[in-house]
This record gives sequence, C-alpha cells and structure tokens, in this order.
Amino acid sequence: MRFKTALIVLILFAMLLPTAHAQGNTVYVAKIDGMITGYTVDQFDRYITEAEKANASAIIIELNTPGGRADAMQEIVMRIQNAKVPVIIYVYPSGGMAASAGTYIALGSHLIAMAPGTVIGACRPILGYGANGSIVEAPPKIVNFYIAYLRELAEMSGRNATLAEQFITEDRSVTSQEALKYGVIKVIATNVNDLLQKADGMETKVPVKGREKVVLHLRDARVVYLEPSFKDTVIRYITDPTIAYVLLNLGFIGLIFGFLTPGWHVPETIGAIMLVLGLIGLGYFGYSSAGLLLIALAIIFFIAEALTPTFGLFTVAGTITFILGGTMLFGKGGDEYLVSDALYETLRIVIIVTAILLGLFFAFGVTTVIKDRKRKAQTGREEMLGEVGRVVQELNPEGMVKIRGELWKAESKTGKPIRVGERVRVVNVRGLTLIVVREGENPDDEREV
Repeated sequence: MRFKTALIVLILFAMLLPTAHAQGNTVYVAKIDGMITGYTVDQFDRYITEAEKANASAIIIELNTPGGRADAMQEIVMRIQNAKVPVIIYVYPSGGMAASAGTYIALGSHLIAMAPGTVIGACRPILGYGANGSIVEAPPKIVNFYIAYLRELAEMSGRNATLAEQFITEDRSVTSQEALKYGVIKVIATNVNDLLQKADGMETKVPVKGREKVVLHLRDARVVYLEPSFKDTVIRYITDPTIAYVLLNLGFIGLIFGFLTPGWHVPETIGAIMLVLGLIGLGYFGYSSAGLLLIALAIIFFIAEALTPTFGLFTVAGTITFILGGTMLFGKGGDEYLVSDALYETLRIVIIVTAILLGLFFAFGVTTVIKDRKRKAQTGREEMLGEVGRVVQELNPEGMVKIRGELWKAESKTGKPIRVGERVRVVNVRGLTLIVVREGENPDDEREV
C-alpha cells in the first residue's frame, strides 16, 4: 500500500515538474524610444530591476534612439553589465536605429538583435554647438578615449572590434544584414516572438553578474510587457532637444503676451507650463546657462522694441542675440554628446527660423497690439460712443448694461424704461455712467436728460 502511494506521488511530481518550469520561464520586454538622457538611466534601471525581482530568464529592451548624452550612456552600460539577468538589446522597429550612444549601449549588452530595416553605428563624440553655430568636434584625446572604450566593449563580448572602431573614426553605420555578416549582432528578428524562437539556445556574449555566460531558454516563454508610464511618455517627447527648445520659446512668448495684454490670464498660464516643460526637457538633455541667459536677453530686446519702437534696432539685436543663445544653449561645457550631426543641423534650422519669426512677431504683431491699446486709452469717453450692449438690470431710468463683456452703470436717455435683454447703444458718457438708447432709436429725436 505504501509502495503504491509513493509511486503515485512520484508520478504526479514528474507530471507537474515541466509545468512548474514553464511557468518560471518568463521574459520581460520594455521599450526605450528617443534621446538617451539622464532620465533614460532611470528607465533602464527600473526595467532591469523589475526583471531581476521576477528572476526572469531575460529582459528584452526594444531600443530606437538617435543618441544622446555620453555620461548617461556610460551609466546605462554599467547597469546592464551588473544586471543579474541577461539583457538583450533589440533594435526595433523597422526604420529605427541604435545610433551614437545607442551603439555603445548595444555593444555593452549580453546579446544584440535587430529588426529588418534598422541601422546601428555612427557614434563619434561631439561637444555640441559653438557660438558661431558650427558643430564643435571633440578633441583627439576624447575621441581616442571613446575608441578605446568601444573597442573594449566589442572585444570583451567577442564582437567585431575593427568595425566598432570604424563606427567612430569613419562615422560608419551598417544595416541589420551587414551587422550580422560582420559579427556585430547575433539575430535578425521581425518581432519579439521571432526573436524568442531564434535566440533560444544561444549563449550570452558576456557573463551575467554572479554567473558565467548563460544559455538562453526563450522558446515558448511567458512574455511580460513593461508599459511606459505617463511620465515616461511625456519625458520622452520633451527631452528631444528640438521640442524642448520650441517649448521654451513658446513659454516665453506666452508669458510676454499675457503680461502685455492683462486680464485674460490664459496666455501666461499656458506659457508658464510650456516654459517649465522646456526647462525640464533641456535639463535632462543638458544645456548651457549662458545660452539661456542670452535667450532671455533677446526676449528683453523684443519687448523693448514693442514698447518703444526704435525702427528695428532692438529687433535686429534681439534676433542676433537669440540665434547666439540658441546655438550656445546646446554647448554644455566639458560634457560630450553622442548624437548624429543631422540632429544639430535640424536644431540649427529651427533656431534660425524661430529667431526670425519672433523678430517679426514682436516688430509688427505685439507693437500693433500695444499701439492699439494706447490709442484706445487716449480717446477717453469717445471710445464708448456707438458701442452696443445688452441690458442686464432694467433701466428705469438707471440700471446695468453689459458691453464688451463688462458691466456698466447706465441710464436711459429718454427716461423711458428699457427691459432686461433689450439691446442698447451708447450715445453719451457722464462720469462713469453710460447714457444709452434702444438700438435703432435716433437720440436726436428724444428729449435730453
């Protein structure tokens, strides 16, 4: 009897063992899309930590980036190499890239996969913009450091170190097919499921912390997607330097327009929000305080042109200062960027166009508004003559009317009652009281009050 009981227990245990193994075979998938900034470091750390807590078989990072800050890249590489689970960098989707800083991150991972139609490479360091608007190339000692750093990442993982060096010295990029051919990546996969099937049984290119190189068991794994938070989504957009720069300037415009046209409060409220978002985005990407001060000075010049027209002198000064500030804004002294030249060329165009539009806006638009407000203020009582409004408190003969959205004390010129809701026209002003008649009536035919 005991023998039969033990046999049944063993059979049940054998049947349940594969199921338990399958349930434990879990792969986490997260997405990193956009510039590599200080915030991206937090994202990588959070995603990898989640996979470590769950003792996942691996975590796949879907990466699509044009590059970013060099210091952030190095922190991410260190976090990957200290991960307790294999980190697979998957350049995805088709049309995406792992350029500049993304190349270093990929070469520092345990396994690299790419989707068809993606590229990797082109990671020469630069120092941002100079005061003359040209891209500041990193000096030889910095370039040589990153060459040695990338070669070490490639050699440590048994990847093509010669091609890795060309990514810097020649700004070379390769397609997924070329990357596979030259030994930079191990897998080309159309999607995550395809990647799981193709990478199953492969060995990581570098050891996982606390273990030697790990053989990946990914086939039929349970996939857990780590969805980005709302904050992640917002930060992703505002850390794009072009978007952050535009937000910063729209914020300045909103504040100025609100202060010059008080009473509505909407422009300055929206402007303040945009200004803060722009500063947050630039803070993650990195910016020069000197550039920000020059932009503020340019805004002061524009305001001076609007308040005291100088036949374009302040407008020209503001436009030139604005362009200088914009270019210097992305030259954070002493820090290196790993981004494509194309990004800075786009920024240059945005900075110049924005400066010209702002100059025209303040030279003509704001100046016209302020002149119009001054003209109305100088007209005094004549400003209200002929205005049409509606009675909100019966005139018998005095009451209240609403004109231009404002309430005024009013008096019927004829002395006859005018009911609530009737439309009236202003024919005279006595102190702060409007003298009105029904709309359509001729005041000359009526007696004076």
